[in-house]
Amino acid sequence: MILYTPMVESDVFPNQDNSSNRVIITHQNRPVCVEKNQEGNYQIVQLLSTDPKDYMDPQYQPGAVLSSS
Repeated sequence: MILYTPMVESDVFPNQDNSSNRVIITHQNRPVCVEKNQEGNYQIVQLLSTDPKDYMDPQYQPGAVLSSS
């Protein structure tokens, strides 16, 4: 079976051993997969948008820290 999805394999088939702190949130009308870092801020792991223009925005590149506003 072939599964076409923008999500990474570990999100589609989560491992029961992995206690990841990743969550999917909507930030400025864009769905993003984020992780909480040590400072308590959210760091982008993956952008899940269907709009190709969103991927050109450096604000949503993996590793970017989201502002709280």
